[in-house]
Amino acid sequence: MNTFPIIRVITKILIPYILLFGLYVQFHGDFGPGGGFQAGVIFASALILYGLVFGLAELHKVAPPKVIEKMIALGLVIYAGTGLACVLLGGNFLDYNMLEHDFLIDLPSAIDFLPGDKPHHFLPHGQHLGIFLVEFGVGITVTAVMTMIFYAFAGREQVA
Repeated sequence: MNTFPIIRVITKILIPYILLFGLYVQFHGDFGPGGGFQAGVIFASALILYGLVFGLAELHKVAPPKVIEKMIALGLVIYAGTGLACVLLGGNFLDYNMLEHDFLIDLPSAIDFLPGDKPHHFLPHGQHLGIFLVEFGVGITVTAVMTMIFYAFAGREQVA
């Protein structure tokens, strides 16, 4: 694609918007349609577009295969770790606002200056946090797996 500068310029313009839309789908997934799988495919499509336009060698510089392999494992650890944390912390772990009950740190003394009758009403509910972490893990894994599939197909030799 070195002979098509218009495609290269348009791709450089489009990729940030594709990634921004992927972030929107990722963070909107726990409130409506979307989530980790859809966002992962959108992120991977940005990487695949980059690889198609600029070449596989350039994509390897941006997203090395070793890093992509580690992302697959990281996403699985986040996904499984969220479930394991829920099992180890008891069945009611996702039923209440864990941060409001001083689970991690002493928040009331740190945020007493906020207005309102419930000073930590803005903190994530345990269930919301669990869904977010699960979707985040799925998004990372799907992005990495789709990119590795592209590497496998784009890196193979042509058969005559």
